[in-house]
Amino acid sequence: MSNERDEEVQGKAYDRVIMRRLLTYLRPYRAHIGISVILLLVVAGLRLAGPYLTKIAIDNFIVTGDVEGLHKVGIAYTGVLVSIFICRYIQIYLTNLAGQRVMYDIRVAVYRHLQKLSVAYYDRNPVGRLITRVTNDIEALNEMFSSGVVNIFGDIFSLIGIMAVMITLDWKLALVSFAVLPLLTYSAGHFRSKVRSAYREVRAIVSRLNAHLQESITGMHVTQLFNRQERNFGEFEDINREHQDAYIRTIRYYAIFFPAVEVIGALAVGSIIWYGGGQVVQGAISLGVLVAFLQYAQQFFQPISNLSEQYNTMQAAMAASERLFVVLDEKPSVSDSEHPVVLGRPSGRIEFRGVWFSYNEPEWVLKDVNFTVEPGQRVAFVGATGAGKSTIINLICRFYDPQRGQVLIDGVDIRTLSQQELRKYIGLVLQDVFLFSGTIEDNIRLWNDTVTFEDAREAAVRINAHPFVSRLPEGYAASLGERGSNLSTGQRQLISFARALAYDPAILVLDEATSSIDTETERLIQDALRTLMANRTSLIVAHRLSTIQDADQIIVLHRGQIHESGAHRKLLDTGGLYTRLYQLQYREQESVSGE
Repeated sequence: MSNERDEEVQGKAYDRVIMRRLLTYLRPYRAHIGISVILLLVVAGLRLAGPYLTKIAIDNFIVTGDVEGLHKVGIAYTGVLVSIFICRYIQIYLTNLAGQRVMYDIRVAVYRHLQKLSVAYYDRNPVGRLITRVTNDIEALNEMFSSGVVNIFGDIFSLIGIMAVMITLDWKLALVSFAVLPLLTYSAGHFRSKVRSAYREVRAIVSRLNAHLQESITGMHVTQLFNRQERNFGEFEDINREHQDAYIRTIRYYAIFFPAVEVIGALAVGSIIWYGGGQVVQGAISLGVLVAFLQYAQQFFQPISNLSEQYNTMQAAMAASERLFVVLDEKPSVSDSEHPVVLGRPSGRIEFRGVWFSYNEPEWVLKDVNFTVEPGQRVAFVGATGAGKSTIINLICRFYDPQRGQVLIDGVDIRTLSQQELRKYIGLVLQDVFLFSGTIEDNIRLWNDTVTFEDAREAAVRINAHPFVSRLPEGYAASLGERGSNLSTGQRQLISFARALAYDPAILVLDEATSSIDTETERLIQDALRTLMANRTSLIVAHRLSTIQDADQIIVLHRGQIHESGAHRKLLDTGGLYTRLYQLQYREQESVSGE
């Protein structure tokens, strides 16, 4: 976990390459941003007019007692305020509209890319961490795109404009006002550096917090079964406390910085009153100039505070961007060739030629594996845990590519096929069934328009899932909870069987698919499978040897190599590893029956 955390926290504070890449997402909305910038400049200019109108009112009309002229200045001032309101309304609306559309585009880009990444990527990255990327990290960009980038222009223009007007009115008084700038610059720089590091740590801890929550909630049944609630709570409390402490640090920095800016501003105002008041008394400047300076001084410090805060907004967005672009720059470990072969519906002949595979080299899971499955055959893979059974299935489905050797279907190396072309002819049923939120019909059809309701229903009938579905009040329209939690384990597996068969695959893959089914349900499935496997190549991974005795060929794996192969009776007569596995399992069954 510490390595993940270091990866999250460290990195450049500011990267022009990343910023340019971020700004490319604004290009489709440059008209919105352009208009917003123009409106901000207009607003900044209008705000400069307020104190100057005050000066005119005091020097030209209040001192002389010209009430009619004062009315005209009041009307002009009101017009300025109304214009500021209208411009700000349009500017805020356009900026936030562009920001939300950019957020939408980035979320779509990240989600689309996540769907293209290979299974190996999800083996290395916790789900909660990826959820943080799509939610919290993208949200961190929202403020930058919605206001930060645009408001920087307005604040800089306001600063330049205020300084220019103050120097024009009286350069000596302006210098007195600017005397506090070194102190303000130091405070802002110190604030930026402290808040930046604190914000980056907060983002890192949020990622860890989400990963812990996802893991804890998903494994809640194990947590409760083994009474790990207190241990899990302790881990959560530690991470949550770290998050609280990091956030409190940011609050502390804000609590120091903004009062400091107010104090520095008050010093500037006091200096203006002290020096400017003396100038008024001496008749060097008018009272209106002094009042205008006081108003400009108040306006002067607001953009500086804004720029400091926006700088940290940019830094938070930069930290989030670094992590997002790490995801977007990730290349799939399994990719299609530039000119994929179009195979068409295969006959189902599968061949492994000298296949070597490792999840983490040099720990080979498969070592020089060679076998052939003829079309329509039923082939089972057995062996101890870790022997490589499920890895063979992963290679056939091309979730991974072998480091050496070839996997062929109908004599064609599957690496020359597009993944979509390959997988549409493979029906896969896993031990850990995954069902989506939706109806039973949706989970059989998977929202595929080419699979009709009649196809889904026929598949359910053939796999013996129809009886329990028809007993539900809403039948195939019954809604399922998360991962089908309102169905039994056996019922979920029947739905997954129906899903695979509704797509009429040329190759049927069953990975421990009947391991969690009761005896009666297993008998129903075995009856259905005998019919369904006819004229279809079927690959079966099983620990329960009683379910594969009718297989045309049984391949026994041991430590990543094929130890022996043949039909059930032939392997028993050989007296090898399969015989020992069978006898061991038979004795266990006898022991259970005796009890």
